Amino acid sequence: MVRFPMGRIEQLVAEDVPYCDLTCEILGIEGAGEMDYYTREDCVLAGMAPARRVMDSLGCEVVFARSDGDRIEAGDTFMTVTGDAAALHQAWKVCLNLFDHLSAVATRTRQMVDAAHAANPACEVLTTRKSMPGAKDLLVSAVMAGGAWPHRLGLSETVLVFDHHLTFFGGFDAFVEQLPAIKRRCVEKKLFVEAGEEQARVLARAGVDGIQFDKVPVERLAALVEELRGIDPHLTLVAAGGIGPHNAAAYAATGVDGLATTAPFNAKPLDMSVRMRRA
Repeated sequence: MVRFPMGRIEQLVAEDVPYCDLTCEILGIEGAGEMDYYTREDCVLAGMAPARRVMDSLGCEVVFARSDGDRIEAGDTFMTVTGDAAALHQAWKVCLNLFDHLSAVATRTRQMVDAAHAANPACEVLTTRKSMPGAKDLLVSAVMAGGAWPHRLGLSETVLVFDHHLTFFGGFDAFVEQLPAIKRRCVEKKLFVEAGEEQARVLARAGVDGIQFDKVPVERLAALVEELRGIDPHLTLVAAGGIGPHNAAAYAATGVDGLATTAPFNAKPLDMSVRMRRA
C-alpha cells in the first residue's frame, strides 16, 4: 500500500479549501450529516486510502467502505461517511475527484492486466514514470489497485540505459566494450538497456540483466524473444512503446516478462457522485 503522509493529505484539502468554505459560511450550514459516495459506472475502485485520510483530517467518520481493487457496479455505494455538515462539504469534492480519476486509472489498468494474464500469466503490466507531475503517489496507488506494478518510480531506483545516455557515452559499441566495468559499478542493481532488434542480440550475448524493446512490432517480437532466451534463459525482457488495452494480450503472448505502458494514465475520469442527508 502506498503511504500518504499527513502533509500530503493537508495539501489535497488545501487545494480545494484554501481558507474556508464560503458557501457553507454564508448559509450557516451546520449540524450532523451523512454522505454516500456511489458510482454510475462499473469500475475497479481506487483512491480509498487517501480518501480515508482526508476524512480523518476533517473529523469525519467512515462507517462503510469498499476496498481499493474491488470491482463495483453502476449504482453501488462504495463509501458512507458521517460528520459535521460543513466538514462533509469540505471533503465532498476532494474525495470525489480522487475516486473519479484514480478509479478510472485502476479500471483501465485492470483491463490490461486481465488481457495480458489471459495470454501469458507470467507477464506483468508495468506503468512508466511518464505520469502527471505531482500526482505520482496517487497514480501509483491506482495502478497497484488495478493489479499492475510501477515500472520505474524515479531515476534513483534502477539503472536503465537509453540512446540519450549512449550519445554522451561514446556510442553503443563503446558501451558494450565497457560493459564489464559498468556491471561492477552496479553491484546490487540490475542493468537494463532499451534496444532494437540487432542491439538486443548483442546485449544478450554481452551479459546485461534485461532488455526493454524499443517499439519492436508485435509480429516480430515472439521470434526475437525465443532467440534471446536461447542466448540467455535468465534475461528479463520488457516490451514498450504504444502498448494499451487493444494490444496488451498480443504483446504478452510473445513471451516477454513485462509490458511497460503509460496507457492507464490517460483514462477518462469516471462518472461518480454523492448523496447527502441530515443525520
